[in-house]
Amino acid sequence: MGQNVENADLKPEAIRAFTKSILRDLSALETMLREGLIEDGVRRFGAEQEFFLAGRGWRPAPVALEVLDRVEGEPFTTELALFNLEANLPPFLLKGSNLSALEAETERLVRAAREAANAEGAEVVLTGCLPTLVKSDLTLEQITPKARYFTLNEALTTLRGGEYHLRIEGSDELHLRHDSVMLEACNTSCQVHLQTGPSEFPRLYNAAQLATAPVLAAAVNSPLLFGKRLWAETRIALFQQSLDTRSATPYMRDLSPRVRFGDQWLEGSVTTLFEEDLARFRVLMAGPVDEDPFEALRMGRPPRLQALQLYNSTIYRWNRPCYGVGEGKPHVRIECRALPSGPTVHDEVANAAFWIGLTLGVADLYGDLTERMAFSNVKSNFLHAARYGLNAGLRWVDGRTVGAPELILETLLPIAASGLRAGGVDEAEIDRYLTTIEARVASGQTGSEWAMRSLAAMEGTGTLSERLAAITSATVRRQQEGGGPVHTWSLARLEEAGGWTHAYTRVEQYMTTDPVTVNESELVDLVAFVMEREKIRHIPVEDSDHRLVGLVSYRSLLRYFVDSDAAGSSETPPVREVMETELVTVAPDTLTLDAIDLMRDRAISCLPVVRGGKLVGLVTERHFMPIAYELLEERLRRDEGP
Repeated sequence: MGQNVENADLKPEAIRAFTKSILRDLSALETMLREGLIEDGVRRFGAEQEFFLAGRGWRPAPVALEVLDRVEGEPFTTELALFNLEANLPPFLLKGSNLSALEAETERLVRAAREAANAEGAEVVLTGCLPTLVKSDLTLEQITPKARYFTLNEALTTLRGGEYHLRIEGSDELHLRHDSVMLEACNTSCQVHLQTGPSEFPRLYNAAQLATAPVLAAAVNSPLLFGKRLWAETRIALFQQSLDTRSATPYMRDLSPRVRFGDQWLEGSVTTLFEEDLARFRVLMAGPVDEDPFEALRMGRPPRLQALQLYNSTIYRWNRPCYGVGEGKPHVRIECRALPSGPTVHDEVANAAFWIGLTLGVADLYGDLTERMAFSNVKSNFLHAARYGLNAGLRWVDGRTVGAPELILETLLPIAASGLRAGGVDEAEIDRYLTTIEARVASGQTGSEWAMRSLAAMEGTGTLSERLAAITSATVRRQQEGGGPVHTWSLARLEEAGGWTHAYTRVEQYMTTDPVTVNESELVDLVAFVMEREKIRHIPVEDSDHRLVGLVSYRSLLRYFVDSDAAGSSETPPVREVMETELVTVAPDTLTLDAIDLMRDRAISCLPVVRGGKLVGLVTERHFMPIAYELLEERLRRDEGP
């Protein structure tokens, strides 16, 4: 979420001066490319490992700063939210057994983070979207208290011109609004970097674009968000919408999203991508620039291109071009941001091996892709893979549209093996990691599929919050047990959730989110009909703008019908004449104990859950019946003794 800039400036005059620095950096990069100053003939790879921190009840734990204090000296850094962290892996030469070296180093860092998190009462979770997240976890109270995150939030929100709208359709539909960039904190990824030579960059970048969709289809690990079953890799839709600064226009004007896959093949050098971004996307903030790139070149020192790098960190291409300096030499690389965190470190390295091998193999086998395939098909492949995973149909360079499993198993794994082999990777390494991809695809059990199968297997047991906690707990258990990659995992079981108490901490964890409602102008008799049909005792009443204005209870209806029968009335009154308007309501993040106290003190059996004057859920005494059953059984068994 942006570079480590603590003194960013949003003033227009500062941004104008900073933009001039970006242009100067671009000019310096072009000079370095023209004069052959960019490192060539060396192939390196690396990764950035993001993860969640979860605490009691497998809910997000805002202890990132405490964990960082405990792992001082290790390459960890903060992320947007206090329940996220990132580990920056060192680069490795693409040769020999260095894929295993990456896995070993990643495992070491995850263990270090886990030990530190355990000391703070938390756990490390490698997953694309944490299943137990709820919307109240995304307030600005949970943002990491560093200037760059507040500045980025202010800049993006100002550019957006209002609330962020999130709408994702899968098996369920998620439709909500949020007031900050914190929706992005629902994502964690394992970002893979591949260093290329400057002259081969366009060819390899295009190959990486083509390779990303099938690799993603096999790697999906984020099917659940806020309890909704959405895309196989929900991160893709969520990340794009959570950072979307576009607003509606009165005409059919195409505006490019700041998170993007791209719209065309790359036909120039790496600078073409930077130039395209600068032409399309506003500079959000100005950062300190203490180096003139041409002065650095005159002194024989590779420039850091500070302005360009900061600007590039606020543009979120799924395959992002990057410039860096390593071991005193400037280089360019491709950063694949589409792959999720987890399910295991081994799975992540297998995904990385597949992406790197397929990128190199495709570039060698097919040559100039701009003449072989329309880019629109490549972009469609990416979206289909994110939405459907291994159920996606993908179009390949031979013109066929084929199911992802068939394409991967029959065509792409041999190409990836060839690419890794040509890169100097040991045969045992190639077999180890690509066999994992082969087994995962053949079994059909990606991380997403495992979560969805687990959720389906628990259908009808416990609450939804318990089932989501069970999936999260089982994820951590299987990651710790070292029992193998995700295709070997047994399904999550409800008892792994740790008991119902964790699923009832806050009202939003168990409230009904699709309550039956009526409009204040509707017929009272209709309310009686709906209550009888749905077997419910309370119906919230909304006005035409969906604001909560009243509540009709079974008792108030009985009073109305008794009185009207006694009076012999034949009128057809609207709901507003019988509804209760003195309402007791709670917010979604209300503690359950507070809600119970409120219901007891006010002698009420129903609590509308309201945010911003609008109904978001309903809690009734029925929600507490499962607790009562378990407590009663537990008490009776204890009283009976052994």
